[in-house]
Amino acid sequence: MIGSTVIGSTLTGALRTIATTAVTAATTARRHLAPTAAASTPAVLRIAVGGYHLWHVGRRRKLYFGVHRTDAASFDPVGPARILRTPLPPVIADRLVDASLVTGALFTAGVAHPVVGPVHAALQTWNFAYRNSWSMVFHHENTMVLHTMVLGVAPAADALSVDALVRDRALLPPRRSWMYGVTPTVMNSAVAVTYLLAGIAKFTGGAGASWVDGGTMRGQVAFDALRKEMLGEQGSPLARRLYPYRQLFTAMAVVSLIVEVGAPLAVLDRRLGWLFSAGAFSMHWGIKAIMRITFPYNLGGVLYLPFLLMPPPDPRR
Repeated sequence: MIGSTVIGSTLTGALRTIATTAVTAATTARRHLAPTAAASTPAVLRIAVGGYHLWHVGRRRKLYFGVHRTDAASFDPVGPARILRTPLPPVIADRLVDASLVTGALFTAGVAHPVVGPVHAALQTWNFAYRNSWSMVFHHENTMVLHTMVLGVAPAADALSVDALVRDRALLPPRRSWMYGVTPTVMNSAVAVTYLLAGIAKFTGGAGASWVDGGTMRGQVAFDALRKEMLGEQGSPLARRLYPYRQLFTAMAVVSLIVEVGAPLAVLDRRLGWLFSAGAFSMHWGIKAIMRITFPYNLGGVLYLPFLLMPPPDPRR
């Protein structure tokens, strides 16, 4: 009996310790990942992402219309467009693009957000998938789509919106909630996953771990410059100047891997998020300078705005 009592007490104590540790970990996670924030936090993100969509799609509207009239033999559907066996009539595809501009304007202004948000996200996803079904897949648009999905279902129009004016008679109502704080966390998580996958792809590619020595990056830069010149495009003079410096490419390869593989850490601490944003932002501008490859959503800084607006953790209680 005494032995059974001792074992029971030990087991009970162990379970209590595990439960206490789990509760503490969950509380800490909530304080950092879903802190209380003002309604303006997701509202600013909604305006930035929605405004970027209007600029990005609006200036390419005629280009999309031309793509819709490409030879049907070039149509290779991706994503949700896989439900199609043949291309849509060009006029219908055109109107879907125009519809996304309308919903984009309503989304940015914060009009009927519970309805407009999901509809806009769905239209945006479809239009980019359909556009990519005619050519190479433009990965730089993926994160914008993910950000729009998050904001589309989040309470992102509770401030700085028409909805706020109608409901609260104020652009900045005194609303605070953990839901406003968790919105940038979810957006940041989407970004972290995309960068992490890019980092993993480097290790699982043909070069493997040797990618770190910079030789593969140096070869990619040289190949890209040569391809551009053969196609009659102007290569980057900076790439030609930097090519002889092997050690420089090694340093850039190491930094890029640190940024990409370490991206998930940026979600856990907002100061690490700021550091990640500075590193990734600089990396993409470096890619543009050396290879003339443009990632507009990254280069404009909108992609990193959720990291910069992440509210501080809630105080301990």
